[in-house]
This record gives sequence, structure tokens and C-alpha cells, in this order.
Amino acid sequence: MKSNSLGQLILTGVPGKEIDAETGKLFRRIQPGGFILFARNIETPLQLRKLIDELRSLSKIEPIITIDQEGGRVSRLRLIGNEPPNAQQLRDKDDLDLIRQHGDVTGRLLRLFGFNLDLCPVLDISFDDEADNSLRGRCYGKTVEQVMRNAGAFNDAMRGQGIASCGKHFPGYSAATVDAHHDLPKIDRTRAELDREELAVFRSFIGRGASPEPPIVDSMMICHGWYPCFEPKRTPASLSYHVVTEFLRDEMSFEGLIMTDDLDMGAILNEYGLEETIRLAIAAGNDLAMICHRIPEIEQVHRILGTLPRGHIDRAQESVARFKKKLTPPHEFSEAAFRKIDNAIWDLRVAVLGEERAMQRSPEDVKRSPVEMY
Repeated sequence: MKSNSLGQLILTGVPGKEIDAETGKLFRRIQPGGFILFARNIETPLQLRKLIDELRSLSKIEPIITIDQEGGRVSRLRLIGNEPPNAQQLRDKDDLDLIRQHGDVTGRLLRLFGFNLDLCPVLDISFDDEADNSLRGRCYGKTVEQVMRNAGAFNDAMRGQGIASCGKHFPGYSAATVDAHHDLPKIDRTRAELDREELAVFRSFIGRGASPEPPIVDSMMICHGWYPCFEPKRTPASLSYHVVTEFLRDEMSFEGLIMTDDLDMGAILNEYGLEETIRLAIAAGNDLAMICHRIPEIEQVHRILGTLPRGHIDRAQESVARFKKKLTPPHEFSEAAFRKIDNAIWDLRVAVLGEERAMQRSPEDVKRSPVEMY
């Protein structure tokens, strides 16, 4: 197998707001399949577009360029523009046209900067809006039907602007009582309970729901929760063959790209070393291993990938290549185009929250948590 092609299975973070010489050499050598950006990478609109253009120029194969741009506190681009409403605020407003506007303007914004994948929509159901499990403000509904309707409207509108989507956090964080950024949550749900609620949502976004034209996500992110109903041994779903391959890929017939959640989260770091993590992640059936913060370690990840069974590597590489065939190129950038989109985000925020509330940050967005601190 070609050494450079192994990097296609790595989704890596980027250290800063520009590519220094050492990082440039690392990325040219490893040729990561994709890059994920965070607050640490964003300073101004023009700087961000230049950074993304440089990441493309370092890549021999068109890279995945992704970000978490959901709304509310999980909106990385609020650092340089207006903050869109979050999923819960849109849910409470109960206006599908506004949710579609959110998807449309999110797609336009990301395309302008050169992103081609947004790590959303969140497909988790909110069993408790106040739960301390990282989902606060991020859920489109309290029922299966509500999440399907609202997340589906966002998903379809964003994809209509040429941005691929990612359903998360499979198979569902809804019942988690611990934040996986800190520790591995144990999800004590029976298979029947999951089938009735969490998994009913994910099924619908795989194109196997009751709707004649179900919403479709292009990729799926596997969470770091332990589900004893799938895995009697303490194992996160992201590293479980039973969850990723036997269930999502085979039983649910998902044909899109599958990625781990960030392998630098406490749920993984507290339980596994790097080599075991990568071996288990690829053996489980993931196509992309996400390393957001230990960026120099992608050299070691690349080495580990070279020791894995050829069948596992070929499967993952083929999946990544299929996904990349559908990626759309960025729009031409201008400050004027950005300001026009940013004004549309403000108008949406006012329409959802009212002008007085739009001027303020809501309590759940003021409270910082690991999901937004990178």
C-alpha cells in the first residue's frame, strides 16, 4: 500500500491560525484525509479563508475541511461574526421555515470559507434540557418525531448549499449522565429502548425511515459512550465492532462515511493508549480516526495504520474516496459576501429570539464547557 494513502484515514486538527514550516512539512508528509478547525484557528474572515486555501495546497488529494458549526455555543464562526440560534431555540420557536433558513445560511457561510463538511446535525433527543452531558441547547427535539422534522429541515437546506452533513452522536448520547469530554459515559438503555427512541432517529437519516423522502446524512460520527446492550465489556461505541460494523454498517445498512468522535477526549484518553485506540478504531469499522489536539501524534498514527490488516485499510480508504467524490469546491471569497451572509444570520437570530434577546447571550451559551473550549 502507498504510504501517503494511509494518511487519508486521519482527520486532524490544525495547531494555529496559520501553517508554520514544521506543521507544513508534517501535513505534506502525512497527507491527512481531512482537517478540523476550532476557535484556535480563527481570527478574521480573510485569515480563515487563507488558512483553508493553504491546507488545500498542502494536500495531493482534495481534503475534507470540517468544523462544528451547529448554532449557539457550538458555532466556531461566531468568533468572526454573528452567533446563530441554537437547536433548542429553533425548536422552541417551532417554525420550520426558520430552521430551513438556518441550514441554508450555514451552508452558504461554510462554502464561502472553503469548508465542505459540517459536523452536524445533532440527532440526539433531549430527555432533559438541563442534563450535564454536553448536549445542552444542542438538541432539535424532545421526541423522535420532533428531531426528525427539525434536524431534517436543517440537514436538507444545508446540503442544498453543497455542504456535506454528519449525524451525531451515534448511537445516541441522550441518556448519558457524564460528559465524554471528561470520562466514558455508561448508557444503561436496553436495545428495545434504543430502538424505540434514539435509533429511530438515526434510522430515519439513513434513509430507512417511514417518510417517502427521508432526510439523508452523508457521514456518521460514533460517540464515546459505553452501551452494555451492545458490548458487555466496558468499551466505547467508537471502538466497538459490534456497534460500528455489525450494527450501523450491516444491520442498519449505512453506506456513508463513518468517523470516530475526537479520540483526544477523556472517555478515550483515560482508558486507552494511542496504539490500542487506533487499532480498535479501524478494526471497529471507522473510516476516519479523529485526532483534534495531539497533532504531532499523527506521525505515530500514520505508523500504526501501516501495521494494520490490509483489508481494514482498503475498506476505509475506499469509503473515504467515495465520500470525497461528492465534495463541492468553495465559492469565491470576498468580505462583502461574508458581510451579506453574516447579516442574514443576525436577521435569523432576531426572528428566532426577538431583538432584545438577540442582543444578549443566553445563559446556556454563556456557560462554557469542553465542547466549545478548543
